[in-house]
Amino acid sequence: MSDNELGTFLRTRRESVTPADVGLPTGPRRRTPGLRRSELATLAGISVEYLTRLEQGRDRNPSHQVLGALGDVLRLPGPDRFLLRRLAKEIDADKASCASAEAPTHTVRPTVRALLDRLEPTPAVLVNWIGDIVAHTHGYERFARPLGLLDGHPPNVVRYVFTDDRARAVYPGWERLADTQIAHLRHDASLHDPHVAALADELTVTAGAAFTDRLSAVPALPARSGTDLVEHPEAGRLRLSYETLELPDDGQRLTIHVPADEATATALDRLNGRTPGALRAVSG
Repeated sequence: MSDNELGTFLRTRRESVTPADVGLPTGPRRRTPGLRRSELATLAGISVEYLTRLEQGRDRNPSHQVLGALGDVLRLPGPDRFLLRRLAKEIDADKASCASAEAPTHTVRPTVRALLDRLEPTPAVLVNWIGDIVAHTHGYERFARPLGLLDGHPPNVVRYVFTDDRARAVYPGWERLADTQIAHLRHDASLHDPHVAALADELTVTAGAAFTDRLSAVPALPARSGTDLVEHPEAGRLRLSYETLELPDDGQRLTIHVPADEATATALDRLNGRTPGALRAVSG
């Protein structure tokens, strides 16, 4: 992974803001897309030299005031400001603290297990920070096993998405799904976590550019909700809305899938051997 994600983030955001966006004249012969460094620095109240050091990764500990000023000038929305602050905290000292990082947990707290039991027959899955599937409902197993999602030892969502040909076949929105998995991989643990790095090294070889291009792109926060279209080999076309709940103390996240239309609700009921009506469609 890039050793200068903060600098890359600032540079790409600077290049996406036009002079007109911040009340500056465009002027002729602009060779720089977006704002010049000097323009951003002046508007944020910092020196050009300091902004250059930030973008080049030679200074990784800007103050909260500097981050706030840059966020204002770059017109960053709330989620991007959160990401900017997180990237600024990923300083060199973090590498040393991650060298002896604990392995991702594969245990499930009793209360989380009880929650999964209560969610039946809804497809719900518990995943740790490197994408290993830790636990799931029976409803999720009936949904996921025909897709190949549970084939690994342990099954891993990131590895499945990027290396299993079935993933592209059953997920018409594979590109967005791949983007989301990368965002989780980068956001749910330190960028220098050795277990994340080991998985990244593996997928750099086995998945190639589809993985590495996303990993080197500008960081983004993962989507916590949305709707996936699935071409299921046994249940047909499914539209599944999902919500992802973070369990930060465990380094895990719980994703719950619900049918987004009545046809999907009926198909999942049949997949679970239930009379249609056990699952209800949820829209919006």
